[in-house]
Amino acid sequence: MDSDSLYADVFQNYTDHINPNLARLMAFAGFGVEISAVGGIITDHEGREFIDCLGGYGTFTFGHRHPKIVAAVRDQLDLMGLSGKAFFSKPQADLAAALAEISPAGLDFAFFCNSGAEAVEAALKFAKGATQRAGIISTQGSYHGKTLGALSTTEREKYRKPFMPLLPGVQFAPFGDADAVAALANENTAAIIVEPIQGEGGIIIPPDGYLAQLREIADRSGAVLIFDEVQTGLGRTGRNFACEWDGVAPDIMCLAKALGGGIMPLGAILYTRAIYDQIYDVNPLAHTSTFGGNALACRAGLAALEILKDENIAAQSEEKGRLMLKGFVEIAQAHPDLIADVRGRGLMIGLEFSMDEVGELVVAQLLKRGVCVAYALNNPRVLRFEPPVMISNDQIETVRRAVSESIAETAELLAELV
Repeated sequence: MDSDSLYADVFQNYTDHINPNLARLMAFAGFGVEISAVGGIITDHEGREFIDCLGGYGTFTFGHRHPKIVAAVRDQLDLMGLSGKAFFSKPQADLAAALAEISPAGLDFAFFCNSGAEAVEAALKFAKGATQRAGIISTQGSYHGKTLGALSTTEREKYRKPFMPLLPGVQFAPFGDADAVAALANENTAAIIVEPIQGEGGIIIPPDGYLAQLREIADRSGAVLIFDEVQTGLGRTGRNFACEWDGVAPDIMCLAKALGGGIMPLGAILYTRAIYDQIYDVNPLAHTSTFGGNALACRAGLAALEILKDENIAAQSEEKGRLMLKGFVEIAQAHPDLIADVRGRGLMIGLEFSMDEVGELVVAQLLKRGVCVAYALNNPRVLRFEPPVMISNDQIETVRRAVSESIAETAELLAELV
């Protein structure tokens, strides 16, 4: 099948059987059909190569098809793929121990699932079960997933309204405002759930000490503190976990995306002994998952954790993120009317425009220049950059140049419309 026919076939199947509105949107932006990927490069149906700065929304911290992770999964596939469920699983046991070793103090237990939304669902369920309370405090601009419970703690009306009523008892405080959380927390609060850095909210970094204040509020009120590190975890922000910037440990931490090494879907919650005692002490089958913790995913996770340490992923992310951020700040200074802000930590960077719909235009311009990026789901004015950590300095310069040219061309287009 030639490339045009392949594209037409895929587009038609999306239109007929998946999501016609999404198909039109992707076609308008210029996205082709992804065929292969390695490292930080995606190749489409026409053989065009793109530097992947979207990174699967943070999934590809270790790149596409890292050879050590691929080898680990292939080795496991020769032994066993999915668990028989009645027996002990060595890959699952090893991964739980490895996560406990590198995680904030006290997070000694793990429950494995398949995605970030599933991890959030488990965290909320465990918090309610452990406290026997109903109230949940989340934050404005948050994104925790689109399953029913996770969506209840995700604050964007566009996603929530069609599915109301959602989980009762959820309140939202301004992100970064610990006093607002303190005003809401009481004897009915089961959980305080927060992203250490908001991803879909637009790469929003809270004030220093914010997470520590939330820890104090949770302790005073008896609430469970949940950190959603699905997007920030495993080296993305320049630390193994973003909560380490504040030196704070939660009661429950949600992980996914990069945990599967960019090869397998894998989610997890890490939690304390005190939580375990309230959930599993009476019923060891209180919460389970058929596919969660399967051998293939856990072998991928183990390989990813080895790479996290051996290749100094967090340090690389901090250094390369600083270089990328510096380049974007220079671009912002050249376009003060178009760019409102540039911010980030490690290789989790947001470039915010001062007007609606500019981000969509720039995404299309970047695709023309071989750079894949997207805007934040909760804040379309913000382009988010989360490339694989192995992105080279030369590739960072290529991205900087592409961003500069794309914004300059977008500025010219907008000027013609005035």
